[in-house]
Amino acid sequence: MPWLAIPRGDKVCDKLVRYFELRTLPTLVLIGPDGKTLNNNIADVIEEHCFEAWEAFPFSAEKLESFTEKSKAKEASQTLGSLLVKDDLNFVIQKEGAKVPVSELVGKTVILYFSAKWCPPCRDFLPTLVKEYSKIKEKHSDFEIIFISIDRDQSSYDEFFSDMPWLALPLGDERKESLMKKFKILEIPSLIVVGPSGVTLTKDARSHLLAHGADAFPFTEETLQELGKKLDGEAKAWPEKVKHELHERHELALARRDTADTYSCDGYEGLGSSWSYRCERCDFNLHPKCALGKGKGEATDESPAGYACEGGVCRKA
Repeated sequence: MPWLAIPRGDKVCDKLVRYFELRTLPTLVLIGPDGKTLNNNIADVIEEHCFEAWEAFPFSAEKLESFTEKSKAKEASQTLGSLLVKDDLNFVIQKEGAKVPVSELVGKTVILYFSAKWCPPCRDFLPTLVKEYSKIKEKHSDFEIIFISIDRDQSSYDEFFSDMPWLALPLGDERKESLMKKFKILEIPSLIVVGPSGVTLTKDARSHLLAHGADAFPFTEETLQELGKKLDGEAKAWPEKVKHELHERHELALARRDTADTYSCDGYEGLGSSWSYRCERCDFNLHPKCALGKGKGEATDESPAGYACEGGVCRKA
């Protein structure tokens, strides 16, 4: 690096991390000549616009806004082909290895499913995804999922893919890296929904499928908002507190969670979203179905180096 640095271990590092509420790396905080913060993170601008971004120095608010508008225009012109076609790589594959041209998927709602066999939350979520996929496909032929593997060996890829009724990118396909970079995939499982026009509809299909099942299709903003209101209405009939044999020390209180805040049920119901019965003191959660009376489940396996698995996802460490 041709610039300056704060010494490793200096206390000011921790202070800056807290002050700027650091969440992701890399983060580039922009400080103006007067010492005031101009932008909390221009890393995405630098990465997306490259040399053009540096030519915008000293990064005025107007310049940054122009980059935002360019990004929006680029998103609006996105197509399935621009995401999945790269030179001769213009296909996805079926389990037996047969190639399916990307052109055959144009006009469909497609989920890009980033996952791996070594990831316990991915294995936990797969049965739910298969079930909801089948329900959607029964009514809508214009729907597909493409598995994008983060596995490191062919045997793991083949074993995990064998349980999936949808399509995939081949293991090690170079398109995986560009897709992970574009959608900033830092945790798995991650499910990105691309609509019939090629525009991204949601980057968090997993939580919507956990909350609403197959009814989440076609994953439009209007559909998801209506389903959220419906679920909140149903929750009004649930008891505010329950006692449960799996956590006899304290009562569990009904808690509304952010839709993207998925959690692992400490009972039998696997993963959950939107609502849970929770003990704050013990960080204990039960899915409403489990707390109010049903369920079964399991889990195991360790994540490989570079990942940490907790709370229903495996994140890059």
